[in-house]
Amino acid sequence: MKIVIINYGAGNIQSIKFAIQRLGYEAILSNDIEEIKAADKVIFPGVGEASSAMSKLLESGLQTCIVELKQPVLGICLGMQLMCNSTEEGNTKGLGIFDVNVIRYSNKVKVPQIGWNQIANLKSDLFEGVSENEHIYSVHSYYAPLCDNTIAECNYEVDYSAALQKNNFYGTQFHPEKSSEVGQLILRNFLNI
Repeated sequence: MKIVIINYGAGNIQSIKFAIQRLGYEAILSNDIEEIKAADKVIFPGVGEASSAMSKLLESGLQTCIVELKQPVLGICLGMQLMCNSTEEGNTKGLGIFDVNVIRYSNKVKVPQIGWNQIANLKSDLFEGVSENEHIYSVHSYYAPLCDNTIAECNYEVDYSAALQKNNFYGTQFHPEKSSEVGQLILRNFLNI
């Protein structure tokens, strides 16, 4: 199986690569459009700031490549947010895969949300074998509200989309690569789709 992690200058790439290795697979880091299109599975990571990350995608032509992919694609954290219509972070237009706009938490809660939270209302093969209210690890200041594409929920100030899915596109707001055994199971499920 050819697994490509899109390398566009966003953080957390090595931790995802190591998580894939723990599952017995090798992942390639690449920003080559043809190599990405030829992959069996594509992971779209992201740690950083939305507008600068989107600028990097636009400079490289990767934004068009990602939207046109037909194989399973997993966006993680900022990667998932960039797959939405827009994000308030940097007033950034997204890829428009998920029909939802990402917004910032209010100042009534500590921002960013950092640490363990629980996922509930699991609705996808991405969560095969995962129990309701399992703990996952999150670091984020912005969130996607609940919408038609929501396949898992978390609560921090409000109920929000912990994961999204539309057709072959999946996204997790949390970091499966940092979420212990549950995260490993979710990554394994993605590779088995």
